[in-house]
Parts: sequence; C-alpha cells; structure tokens
Amino acid sequence: MNDLSKRTIIIILFAALAFAGFIFSIVAGSVDIPLAEIWQSINGTHGGVHEKIIMNIRLPRTVVAVLVGINLSLSGAILQAVMKNPLADPHIIGISSGAGLAGIAILLMLPDESWLVTPVAFLGAMAAAVCIYILAWKNGIRPVRIILAGVAVSAFLGAGISALMIFYSDRVHSALMWMVGGLSARSWPHVEMMWPYTLLGVLLALIGARSINILQLGDDIAKGLGLRVELTRILLTAVAALLAASAVSVVGLLGFVGLIVPHAARLMVGTDYRFLLPASAILGAAVVTISDTIARVAFSPVELPVGILMAVFGAPFFLFLLRREL
Repeated sequence: MNDLSKRTIIIILFAALAFAGFIFSIVAGSVDIPLAEIWQSINGTHGGVHEKIIMNIRLPRTVVAVLVGINLSLSGAILQAVMKNPLADPHIIGISSGAGLAGIAILLMLPDESWLVTPVAFLGAMAAAVCIYILAWKNGIRPVRIILAGVAVSAFLGAGISALMIFYSDRVHSALMWMVGGLSARSWPHVEMMWPYTLLGVLLALIGARSINILQLGDDIAKGLGLRVELTRILLTAVAALLAASAVSVVGLLGFVGLIVPHAARLMVGTDYRFLLPASAILGAAVVTISDTIARVAFSPVELPVGILMAVFGAPFFLFLLRREL
C-alpha cells in the first residue's frame, strides 16, 4: 500500500470518527431519545418535546462544535508552519486573546451590534499576530522567541479583557463563558454567524497548502522557487487569524485544540499539508464534538465548559512538546 492510499484511509477513518462524534453529541444528554426519534425529528416527521430538544438545542450546538473544531485546528496547523514553531496555537501565542479582547469589547460596549463581533475579532486577531511577529523577529524567526512574544502579548491583552469586565461589571455575565471557552446555549444564529467564515477559511487554507509545503523547505529555497515568502506568511497568517477569530467570537477563548489536533494528525498522515490540512480539520471536528459531549454529560446535572476539559489534556501535552523541543 503506497503513502497516498494510507493517507486517504486515515482521513476516511478521521471522518468516521467525526461522524460518530456527531451522532454521540446528538444522542447523549439528560433526556434519553431513541435514535429512531432523532432521525424522525431531523426529518420533521416527529413532533413534540423531543423534536424541539434535537432541533433547537442539541443539533445546532453540535454543528457549532464541528465548525469550531475545524477552524481552530486549521488555524493551529497554519500557524505552526508559518511561524516555524511546533508549539504555535492561536490560544498559546496570543492570537485568540487579540480576537477575544476585540470581541468582548463589542459584547460589553455594543451588546446590540453582535454582528460586528466576528469582523472586529478578526481585526484584533490579526493585530495580535502582527505584534507577535514583529516582536519575535530578529534576523529571522526562532520558536522560543515566538512563544515568549506570544506570552507577553497574551498577558497584555488578557489585562485588557479583565479591565473591560471591571468597567462593565453589570454586563459581565455574558462574557464569563468567553474566559474558558464553552458551547452552552449555542444555537442556529451562531451557526449562521460562523459557517461563511469557516467555508472561506477552509477554501483559502486548501489553496495555500502548496505554498505552505514550499515554506517548509526554508526561506532561501522557497525564494529560489519563486515564492514571495514574507507576503505568503502575511496572507496565511490572515487566514489563520480569520479562522481563529470566527471560532473565538462564538465560543470564547477555547485553547489547545490548535496545538493538539495538528500534531496528532501529523503523526498519522505526515507533513504534506495537502493531506495534513484536511486531516486536521476533520480530526478537530471530532475532538471538539466528543470533548464537548463528555464535558456536558460526565458530571450531569452540572455542565463543564469544554475549555476546561481541553485545558486538562492540552496543558500536559504542551509541556511535553516544550521539553522535547527545548
């Protein structure tokens, strides 16, 4: 079996896992609903309370989880290539904090203008990425400088988020879930808010896969092959920022998805981004969907934000990578 066949089979297995996670998310909950009724509810042939639970609560939340998993995983995979840093992740290096500060400013200061959250969050994410890139640049990019610059920028932006929450303490309840990242009460309007950005981001990422592969060869070789290296980095960073911002604008500061998933996918399909990007997107959808379902039902009737569960598994994984790289 050649490499192409192996990679294709692995991606199909990831898709099967994502589908299983999708079904698990819809089935699992405090109310037991038979599979037959779930299918009938989706088809619109079964009315009553169960249909309302499926169509108004579980299904939109699951779709949001899928979109968030795709966005954050692709964003992390792109950033790891662009910044030449295996530890890069929208949350760790501060891009999510940039999106979070901008988004939370809209939520607290202009609560009636929620449509502005995603585009403003994108601008915040892009500004944070540019700051990190400038601070880390000194005769080239080194992974350690990226992490240190990201931590500094993230701390500064985190202080801004805390200040906003203090100044607008009467509206702070709507922003609390942002701090850890959660999918509670996500519904169809959130799906409508996210899917155009997800579709655009996925298309741009797949188009840029060949350029990412060339970047992996090193700047000198990439320039020799005719690639405009710095412009390519800026454009790919913008794609990563758009993906991260659209996810952050809906679920808040959900961390470690963009770190764990691309590494797991890379171990299975290799470093060719033509395969790594779709594998990361599909596996990310599976990971977020399954993690959110576990966080929702494991401690019922108490519901944990999925960000807590991701941090429990993601922080040790980050430390493992940090020790291996340094």
